Amino acid sequence: MSNTAIKVENLSKIYRLGEIGTGTMSRDMERWFKTKILKQEDPFLKIGETNDRANRGESDIVYSLRDINFEINQGDAVGIIGRNGAGKSTLLKILSRVTTPTTGRINIKGRVASLLEVGTGFHPELTGRENIYLNGAILGMRKREIDRKLDEIIDFSGVERYIDTPVKRYSSGMYVRLAFAVAAHLESEILIVDEVLAVGDAEFQKKCLGKMGEVSKGEGRTVLFVSHNMGSILQLTNKSLILESGRNHQNLISTIDAVKQYQLNAIRLDRKRDELKYYRRKNVDFNIEIRKLSINGNSSDIIKLKSGEDVTIGLDLFSKISRSSIEVLIIIFNSNGEIISTLNSNDQNFQKPIFPGNNNIQFTIENNNLSSGNYFGQIAITQDSVSLSYDFLMDVPLFEITSIVTSTNWNDRPNGHLIFDKVKWK
Repeated sequence: MSNTAIKVENLSKIYRLGEIGTGTMSRDMERWFKTKILKQEDPFLKIGETNDRANRGESDIVYSLRDINFEINQGDAVGIIGRNGAGKSTLLKILSRVTTPTTGRINIKGRVASLLEVGTGFHPELTGRENIYLNGAILGMRKREIDRKLDEIIDFSGVERYIDTPVKRYSSGMYVRLAFAVAAHLESEILIVDEVLAVGDAEFQKKCLGKMGEVSKGEGRTVLFVSHNMGSILQLTNKSLILESGRNHQNLISTIDAVKQYQLNAIRLDRKRDELKYYRRKNVDFNIEIRKLSINGNSSDIIKLKSGEDVTIGLDLFSKISRSSIEVLIIIFNSNGEIISTLNSNDQNFQKPIFPGNNNIQFTIENNNLSSGNYFGQIAITQDSVSLSYDFLMDVPLFEITSIVTSTNWNDRPNGHLIFDKVKWK
């Protein structure tokens, strides 16, 4: 008996920009008649273009996904990796039956629990408790099955005090806590999670990753996980699929190889950092926006450095507001997704007032003691570490260390993070 949980063959999804359907009822009927009755090729597929959000095309028909093929076995933990707009969320929506494919076939064995965005599958007028039962019923579970899991779900979510309150009064963090607890604990064979953990705090994110690891490794359920955090992808999954402009050019490969390939592609595709919008993620308000990022004065090319050299990272900010000070958080990680160092302006009591208009902040790592390789960064501009960031850049290529001048003691790292001896902010 086959142990295949999900099989996708020649899957494509097209959208007409700015409209639902083809634009007119007559075109909808024409398309239905030709494809369903005459079994002819969809005429709108012939004029579809690759989904390149950065460039204006000649057609308003675009492929969100095109000719996707892969096969996932039961018990696999699979990461879906790709840049913003690559088609990751569209793929998960199709697998979750939220939307239908334009062409292609999908075979899924087992019940699917999905968490695609905050509040997916929740009714705002129902209480948290009622929504647990609603989600279970959607999955085809009987009431006694849900009863058996109820206390465990409520305890994991940490919202017991508000469990009998309508979820429309929940904060986004409470929403995602309960939604994840429901999806992870109800007895589905396949769990699909799309980066909603970005809403939760650090403690809950760690808790969720632990639960997903338990679900895939301990319970033998299939997990699909989309994230821009390569560390989480490496921690949770054993295989990954790379999407690029709606296509997968190869089948599932080991996650370590996929992350390396994705990071190297990021350097090749983004040697110019001028378009920082490609790196931003959800949950930012842009009251203070990172307009330019430079390394040792270079804002475009990926520069090559030696260990022992100073590294100066400069941030040009544009602010709509005034603040007596802000917090700058920079996480540096290598091409394997391992966090090398975390730098926080508050650690050195650095305070710099921000005024409406153009501002600049920079910090220098003196005599860096990094090993050779490519380095990336996550950069957040916040106020006192609140959950909402002014701006947040993900997986930005920073620099390449080409040779070792100083010795690097990788074993002497508190909590696994490298501590730079001298960091100056200004």
